[in-house]
Amino acid sequence: MRRPYLITRDLHLYAGLFISPFVLVFSISVFYLVHGAAYRPGPASSDSSHIVSNLAVPSGLAAMQGRARVDALRSVLDQLGVNGEVDFVRHVPGEHRLIVPVRLPNYDTVVSLDYEQRTATITSRAHSLGSAFVYLHKMPGPHNVDVRGNSALMRWWRLVADATAYITLFITLSGIYLWLALKAERRIGIALVLAGAVTFCGLVYAIAA
Repeated sequence: MRRPYLITRDLHLYAGLFISPFVLVFSISVFYLVHGAAYRPGPASSDSSHIVSNLAVPSGLAAMQGRARVDALRSVLDQLGVNGEVDFVRHVPGEHRLIVPVRLPNYDTVVSLDYEQRTATITSRAHSLGSAFVYLHKMPGPHNVDVRGNSALMRWWRLVADATAYITLFITLSGIYLWLALKAERRIGIALVLAGAVTFCGLVYAIAA
């Protein structure tokens, strides 16, 4: 019985240390979300912008949809030196134009691509560290799932977010096991669990009422 306890205790400790930076990011971003500082304005015409010409545009780009269009646009973005997650693509047929917002945690870029003239207008805006935390907290998210995760950064962050959830679950369950193994701490542990449960139920009731 002693050996499983020691193994669990060590794993609980080291997993908690490993995950602490990621939990910190999620925790800090919650304060920005709760206190209304999560607004992230997109790039406007007043921000720095420039036009690039003579682009190599994949044929049939306008007729593509979903992830196929995003993947085809990646070569255009590489020519422009624009990196990040393509948020969505808006087609303006009358102007032969594709509007492509590309996001990094602390930086937004909007590419307005004229696929017939093979020119692009690039507008960008930097964001604060708080906005970057909020962006990471909400992404990859359930929206536009057919195109989400089209950048290496977001694919990596998705793995980190999943790992954070799974390791937090392990830390919770292993913490309960370690608590049960310490007889001297059982009474205060039960009292804290009950207090937490009552607080949670009270909040749910207050919100639902």
